[in-house]
Amino acid sequence: MDRTERFYTIDRLLRGRRKVSLHQLMEELEVSRATVRRDLEYMRDRMAAPIVWDAALRGYCYRLESAGDDDRYALPGLWFNASEVYALLTMDHLLSSLQPGLLEPHIQPLRERIRRLLGSGEHPAQEVEKRIRILYMASRQMDSRVFASIANALMGRRQLLIVHLNRRSNLRTERIVSPQRLAHYRDNWYLDCWCHLRKGLRSFAVDAIEGAELKEDQPAKEVSDNKLEKVLGSGYGIFAGDRTHQAVLRFTPEAARWVASEKWHSQQEGTVEPDGSFRLSVPYAKETELVMDILRHGSDVEVLSPTSLRQTVRQRLAATLKQY
Repeated sequence: MDRTERFYTIDRLLRGRRKVSLHQLMEELEVSRATVRRDLEYMRDRMAAPIVWDAALRGYCYRLESAGDDDRYALPGLWFNASEVYALLTMDHLLSSLQPGLLEPHIQPLRERIRRLLGSGEHPAQEVEKRIRILYMASRQMDSRVFASIANALMGRRQLLIVHLNRRSNLRTERIVSPQRLAHYRDNWYLDCWCHLRKGLRSFAVDAIEGAELKEDQPAKEVSDNKLEKVLGSGYGIFAGDRTHQAVLRFTPEAARWVASEKWHSQQEGTVEPDGSFRLSVPYAKETELVMDILRHGSDVEVLSPTSLRQTVRQRLAATLKQY
C-alpha cells in the first residue's frame, strides 16, 4: 500500500482501538519498524495528528482532551493523491493572485494544509510557486472592504446599497441592488445584479463601486439562472444584453493561426476559408468591448457585417489616425 493508504489505516486503527502496538501497526501496514516510525512522525509533525505513546497501555493512541472527543481531529486532505494536491496548490496560487491580499485570509488555512501534505514530496510547495508565474497587467485596484460587503450580501441573499462611479460621465449614483453573482473577467471583478433603480439586470465593475452597505432587513430579489444567462451571457464580453446582433469578422491567414484557436464567445462560429483566412461570427449586445478587440488586431481583421459595427470601427480608426 502507498503512503496515503498507510495514513488512512493508521488513523482507522487509532480511532477504533484503545491503543495500537508497534507490532500491530507493522502487521497491518506490512512495512518495517522504521517505516511505521517515520509515518507516525510525519503525521505528528506535518499534519498535527495528536498521536502519543502511552507507557501504561504500551501502545500508540490519540491524545483526547475529553470523552466523546474522537471527532475533533481529521487528517487533512488525505482523499487527494499527489497530482491532485499539486493541482490544488496551483489553483491556490492562482486564486491568491487574482487580487493581492483580497482572498489571502480565507485561502491561508487551506494553503497551510496543502503545504503539510506536500511536505517532503517530490515537488514541495515552494518549488511549485517558484515555477508558476501569473501576471495581471490590466487588473484595476479595488477596495477589499467593498468586495467583502458585496460577497456577504451575495451569499447572505440580501440587498445592497452601492455608490457607483460612471467613469464615462464621471457621475456617482446611489443604487439599491440585489446581487446575483460575482464574475472575474479579464483580470477584474464584476457584480451581476438586479438594479432596483433601473428595474433590470446590470453588471457593475467592482472597482467602480466606491461604497457598499448591506441591507440586513431586505432580502435580495431572486433571478433565475436562465434569465441571468439570457440577459448577461448571450452577448459578447462583459457588456451583455438580451437584444443581440451578429458580428461577422474576417481575419488574414497570418492572424488566423492564432484566432482560429481562440474562444471569443460560447456561441461563436468559425470557418477557415480556402485562402487560409478565418471567418468568425459572434453575437454581441453592446459593441464597446467587441470594437476594442477588433482594433487590437489592426489591419489583420475586417468587419464584414453589420454595417453599424463596420462604421464604428472605421470612425475609431480615423480618429486614431488624427493623433498621428
